[in-house]
Amino acid sequence: MSEFDTVFGIHAVVTLLAKQPQRVRQVLLQEGREDQRLSKVLEAAEVAGLKCKRVKRRELDDLVRGKHQGVVAVCELAKGFSEDYLQAIFAREAEPLLLILDGVTDPHNLGALLRTADAAGVAAVIAPKDKSVGLTNTVAKVACGAVETVPFVTVTNLKRTMKWLQQQGCWIVGTAGEATESIYQTELSGSRAIVMGAEGDGMRRLTKECCDYLAYIPMAGTVSSLNVSVAAGVCLFEAVRQRSV
Repeated sequence: MSEFDTVFGIHAVVTLLAKQPQRVRQVLLQEGREDQRLSKVLEAAEVAGLKCKRVKRRELDDLVRGKHQGVVAVCELAKGFSEDYLQAIFAREAEPLLLILDGVTDPHNLGALLRTADAAGVAAVIAPKDKSVGLTNTVAKVACGAVETVPFVTVTNLKRTMKWLQQQGCWIVGTAGEATESIYQTELSGSRAIVMGAEGDGMRRLTKECCDYLAYIPMAGTVSSLNVSVAAGVCLFEAVRQRSV
């Protein structure tokens, strides 16, 4: 079954059935479980023209690692978008908000980042193909449906992609502790891409050099940094605030 993946959890499966039903090959429900939350899965499967199969909980436990909540969808592997998709974004949006991830390798962080990006109205999340985590079932579970709603664009050469974005009139803001301007002082309205560095190491030197601006998040406590998904939330929603004024 190497060509198949699993999506588990009620919200993630319902979103998958609603947004990308063509990927789903089978929906498995836990035997003996009848409740209102699980009925949402049955309804979504019916709309998608799919029948659910009842199986023992042990079978679901063997399929996935994590809390499946009594539902697992066996589906085709989630596929990211190629960099050509970025052209479509700029063709339909005058001032898109983008999120660039420079080497995020933890699937839990990527799932949280996609979930936050969805909430902030991000047009696409961009990441390099190498030394970055891809779309896995763990990512899908943590993202709570955002894998199906936020385009995840993987690129071969991040520096080249950033240069192309700048040619489209998109200003790139990198996050770095050594920056002299806070994220709250940085102009985030208009066409913008916010860059978040890898867990621990931050942005690579070449990525940092490609940014138009660098900004830091003010820290009032004793910890030196935030988790990358939390930091992205701070930056993205500051952009949302500025863009809604």
